[in-house]
Amino acid sequence: MKTLTQAYAEFDLNQIIQEQLQGHKNQINAYEECCGRYVGHDKVALIWEGKNGEQQQYTFDQLAEHSGKLANYFKSVHLQAGDCIAGLLPRTPELLITILATWRIGAIYQPLFTAFESKAIEHRLQTAQTKLVVSNTEQQPKLNDLDIQQILMVKTSNDHLGQGDFWSVIHTFDADCPVEYRHFDDDFLMMFTSGTTGLAKSVPVPLKAILAFKGYMTHAVDLREQDSFWNLADPGWAYGLYYGITGPLSLGHCILMDEQAFSVDRAIELLKKYQVNNLTGSPTAFRMFYGFKEKFDESIKQHLRVVSSAGEPLTPEVIHWFKHDLDVNIYDQYGQTELGMVIGNHHALAHVIKIGSAGFAIPGHRFVVLDENFQELAQGGIGILAIDSDASPLLWFKGYGGNNRKSFVGKYYLTGDTVQLNEHGGIDFVGRADDVITTSGYRVGPFDVESTLLECEEVLESAVIGKPDPTRTEIVKAFVVLKTQYPATEKLKEKLQMYVRGRLSKHAYPKEIEFVEALPKTVSGKIQRGILKQQEIEKMQRLCAN
Repeated sequence: MKTLTQAYAEFDLNQIIQEQLQGHKNQINAYEECCGRYVGHDKVALIWEGKNGEQQQYTFDQLAEHSGKLANYFKSVHLQAGDCIAGLLPRTPELLITILATWRIGAIYQPLFTAFESKAIEHRLQTAQTKLVVSNTEQQPKLNDLDIQQILMVKTSNDHLGQGDFWSVIHTFDADCPVEYRHFDDDFLMMFTSGTTGLAKSVPVPLKAILAFKGYMTHAVDLREQDSFWNLADPGWAYGLYYGITGPLSLGHCILMDEQAFSVDRAIELLKKYQVNNLTGSPTAFRMFYGFKEKFDESIKQHLRVVSSAGEPLTPEVIHWFKHDLDVNIYDQYGQTELGMVIGNHHALAHVIKIGSAGFAIPGHRFVVLDENFQELAQGGIGILAIDSDASPLLWFKGYGGNNRKSFVGKYYLTGDTVQLNEHGGIDFVGRADDVITTSGYRVGPFDVESTLLECEEVLESAVIGKPDPTRTEIVKAFVVLKTQYPATEKLKEKLQMYVRGRLSKHAYPKEIEFVEALPKTVSGKIQRGILKQQEIEKMQRLCAN
């Protein structure tokens, strides 16, 4: 096995571009990289498991044909390179075809998580100036009152098929559609990330990122040609889209998409059915595995080779169980929507493994730990994790909205996470430096929840934090100040919860609501969420002590 030190020494961006990409002279196309180049080899690209028991496989050739037809439809309605096309779809073949067709014409794909409600969707569509949304009849009610330029619906057999139906379009247009080549710095994805001081911010992702995605899949995940690979993450989010679709397909590897909701029993069923040996996902999923560890038998142990975890640090109990009961290494890896995965314990490279550490920089990146004056700290130092852009040729993040570089200080991108530079030169995670809530692998911005609560006539003020939770990492908790004419009741709590759940998102609504007389604030009037969070931590400590 190659060592991490060797991989660093051998890294050559120009050589990687020549060897790994189909494009030329800094001109590439994401569809060509993830599908077109593999046409003609009769390779399976997608295994799909439907929510009603359907099973279907698609080769790269079939995806090329379908995406070509859809791409020609996009052109017929005057969409072109640089336009945003959104997918509000579950994990289905139509989702993948939409993504590939978007890329084929040089347009930008925008994921919309199916648990989002109208407010979250509207903000993202308006910010990205999205030209067309591909959705289905189940999701359609969320779009009815929104100002959307064009919609293409995936209709069921019970719906009236015709104009504006996805498969009617597929069968109408020709499959021959030349790709539109773009520059490395042109965008091909439009992501969004939650923040603490405003609504979710847009994160344009340039084509250059495909090289970084390949690096993560190769070095950290150790994806091999013969692997049966499954990424548990939803492609409505960065990890699922970057590394459940783009990364593996760019390597010509088959992906597995399961439309059914996640459960331990369902995961075990598919792990066995497809003899999955390379598994990636969030710590929340793996903690659930551990909670039902008695359901995992010898058959899974015999084929599971490597497991990769991203989102937040794994607990030692989970790491120990995977190693000693399933005889497989589960490795922590670190990234953000803005960066992709940039730090990890690498399955394909030899280096020191420290339990609980996020690991080392993925080749093509350099991280540092900075003090409050943005000076680099030595071993043992605790400070802000940052990426050195001058020494990170695979760093692709340009700024929020394309030019908002407030997260940069000089050459450093500041992650907002507090870490320690450990004795091996790796990263030990300490905690979040901001107020973004990590719950069940999802990142939730408190401002989104607070602003939604304030739409309720009973609410005067609200503050939202992440309350520590052993299963979900954190749960969303809201502190609510009511207007004087409204009494605090359990019925009102339920009403507020259901409103946020229906208006914003099923994963972002507050699991707990506490009515308070006032919120802690600074002299300038800013809510001090940190005080509220510390109170919750102290409550938990007292409970544990008793």
